[in-house]
Amino acid sequence: MIKLVVFDLDNVIIDGEAIDEIGKLANVEDEIAEITEKAMQGEIDFETSIKDRVKLLEGTSVEDIQKVADELPLMNGAEDTIARLKEEGLDVAIISGSFDIVAQTVKDKLGIENAYTNSFTVEDGKLTGEVTGPLVSGSKLDILKEHIEGNDTSLEEVVAVGDGANDISMIESAGIGIAFNAKDSVKEKADVVVDEKDLTKVLDEIINQLSTDVVEDDETEQVEEAEEKAEESTEEAEKPKKDGLPESDFVLADTMEGVRKQKDEKEAEIAKVTEEREEFNRIAKEQRKIRDELNASLKENLNKAIEFRNERNEINKQVEEAKKARNEANNKIRNLEWSSGKRDKIKIENEIKKIDKIIETRVLDIKKENQLVKNANDLRKQLMEIHEDESVKGEAQDLKKLSEEEHEKVIEFSEKAQAAHEQMLKYFRKTDDIRTAADEAHKKFIEARKNASAKHEEFKSILSDIHVINKKLGSNRPRKRRSSSNKSSSSNGNKNREEKERAEEIFDKFKHGGKLSTEELLLLQKYNIN
Repeated sequence: MIKLVVFDLDNVIIDGEAIDEIGKLANVEDEIAEITEKAMQGEIDFETSIKDRVKLLEGTSVEDIQKVADELPLMNGAEDTIARLKEEGLDVAIISGSFDIVAQTVKDKLGIENAYTNSFTVEDGKLTGEVTGPLVSGSKLDILKEHIEGNDTSLEEVVAVGDGANDISMIESAGIGIAFNAKDSVKEKADVVVDEKDLTKVLDEIINQLSTDVVEDDETEQVEEAEEKAEESTEEAEKPKKDGLPESDFVLADTMEGVRKQKDEKEAEIAKVTEEREEFNRIAKEQRKIRDELNASLKENLNKAIEFRNERNEINKQVEEAKKARNEANNKIRNLEWSSGKRDKIKIENEIKKIDKIIETRVLDIKKENQLVKNANDLRKQLMEIHEDESVKGEAQDLKKLSEEEHEKVIEFSEKAQAAHEQMLKYFRKTDDIRTAADEAHKKFIEARKNASAKHEEFKSILSDIHVINKKLGSNRPRKRRSSSNKSSSSNGNKNREEKERAEEIFDKFKHGGKLSTEELLLLQKYNIN
């Protein structure tokens, strides 16, 4: 039984993230969006994220924020969904880490009575950068428990709809948790996943569940109970709606023989419909079992994928540390080489190469060529006089060795990170395959359940017709439909019925002046027809 449906606000009831839109007023939307995404992914706790984001909004006008709140679009299907839920007599509430200034606007638009949110702190019409409220440090589950306390509602009777990490507590604990366009961390905890930005898809799931509450798990027991009630008396047959049966406009045959034939036909028809209904129920239960097993497997594979992702990320941290150590060593080597005279040596060597190139490739007069040769020789003398500091050379060699060691670590850790990444992808791909199969099983489950419900309506219609026939025949109860295991008793029943029909025909003959044999008289006595 569902009594309460509780929704998150941002990206669920409204199509957008309110604080991101408000951030545009202070030109900090990018910074806020980045923090929002980390919070949604569960990378930082919600309390830290909300305080950091609101701090960025310090000085923003409340009047401007109200204009933003008024213009925030509702999620597709929000109005129809909330209206239908209220028609079904369900309580609807909002539990959101967003802000009362936004929630109040949504409440007014949709007619929602209860909304639990946070509040901006305001001075002189502007935000102070502080935030207060029950959801700054408290969990949504805490708020949900407070709401249902004293309302004769249990968590099992709650549907919780959300999209972010801070919705997980209530999604896990509710009777039905629905992940709506949610992050993977939320989907793995939910009972139902809706990936379309259309709240009527959520409504469909809830309405289906309401139908399930009536007929799904103990449908056979309820149907038999309805049959027993419907068959209690002829008077009840005249008022079938009290037992949930439709009014019958069945037209009886003109003769008793014709009516009895109609009863045989209806008994055969209802037996066939019953078998078809039970077959659809069997398929629904089978597909539900397959779906649930697949969802359990999906969670296991998703957890594996997340484990390998976390392992990859940890190894990548080691890669970055090794790269940093290697690059620092290389930078120190370059600095040592320049300070030890190597810089001058390279400069002189380049000058010598340049002069040699000119002598080799150009036609020069002898005087100019001799001058270039002299310049090159002078530079070679300077080169011979430059000596590198031996201690610096030793330090450079040690740093070079360290650089090579760190580079080896980079290669080793990179290979390990790649292996973990490939395992992560493997399990994510497997998760996608399982999710597809689970969705297909769920579709088959829903289809079979709808077909079973349709057959049940057909069953009730035929049962109403049988009541009309029984009234005509003077029988308070229709014959029980027998299974193949009761063939012998069915055979005896058929024989008795045939004898009784024969006795009724004899009595008709007697009433019209016909003479009766001793055997015919005995048959009349046997069935007390007089």
